Amino acid sequence: MTENRLIKPRRWWYSKSGLVLLAFAAIAAFFLVTEHRVHVFGALPFILLLLCPLLHLFHGGHGGHDHKSKKENEP
Repeated sequence: MTENRLIKPRRWWYSKSGLVLLAFAAIAAFFLVTEHRVHVFGALPFILLLLCPLLHLFHGGHGGHDHKSKKENEP
C-alpha cells in the first residue's frame, strides 16, 4: 500500500536562482542606501515641512479641542 503524503511546495527563495536574486537585491539596496543617503538627508527638512499640513488635515481629532461652550458642560 502506498501512502498519500502531502508534499510541501518549496519556497522560491530556497532555490539557487532565488538565493542569487536575494543576494543581488541586498547588494543593490546597500549601494542605494549608501550612495543616496546625502540626498535624502538634504531633503529631510523640506519633507518635514511638507508633511506638517498633511498631518494637520488627517490627524482627525485636532488635538482634543473641545468646541462645546462652558455653559453646556456645567451641571
